[in-house]
Amino acid sequence: MIAILHIADQEIEIDLDQPLDISIPMHSGPENPNAWYVGHPEFKPVVLEDWVGSVQEGAAVNFTSMQIIPHAQGTHTESLGHITAEPANVNRAFHRYFYKARLISLKPETRGGDQVIDLHLLQDHLKDPDIEALVIRTLPNSSEKKTRQYSHTNWPYLTKAAAAYLCRKGIQHLLIDTPSVDREEDGGKLEAHRAFWDMDGIPREHATITEFIFADDFLEDDHYVLELQLANIESDAVPSRPVLYRIKSIS
Repeated sequence: MIAILHIADQEIEIDLDQPLDISIPMHSGPENPNAWYVGHPEFKPVVLEDWVGSVQEGAAVNFTSMQIIPHAQGTHTESLGHITAEPANVNRAFHRYFYKARLISLKPETRGGDQVIDLHLLQDHLKDPDIEALVIRTLPNSSEKKTRQYSHTNWPYLTKAAAAYLCRKGIQHLLIDTPSVDREEDGGKLEAHRAFWDMDGIPREHATITEFIFADDFLEDDHYVLELQLANIESDAVPSRPVLYRIKSIS
């Protein structure tokens, strides 16, 4: 199905029958990416006295309870409510769900014992003033990211200068394939989060960060349309499903 979307004052044609899902499926058990020193998602049948919500155990339906931690266990989208005292529901950050996006691949540079994405690595990729969403694929890239256990690994992260640059460029939605845009252990500074949301200026209530994506190698670095699907749960972060569409034409 061909759709013509009006995004960033442009008419963009995409094929809705050719979605490119960059989320990571969430399973019950350890076969998920994981961070922040917590356990894995757990899905189990509800038990009510002698009734078990499982067809395998004789019930008419499967009736499942899910215990998940969005920040730690899979693809999720978060609002500035992640770091504010006042609650901020991420779903309220959206007035639409399709955006002009760019996918870029970056090899973080070594700095001391860290792998960092600094300002100069981003500048050549953001010359188009109409980019609304940026998808960062870190290199090297492998499907092992979909089940990697990240706790105590000091993953690659954005510097404060890089995040502030994205804020100045007007990037509304930032997506990355690591557990966080910040360093695993930073003493609670959260410099990249704070800079991207402009917390020391005018906080950007409609900007979001999506972490734990996976962009397979067959996806070229290019412009796309991003559809950012979210679970309609009132929280600072919720499981999400970012989907890319190749652009057929633009005018």
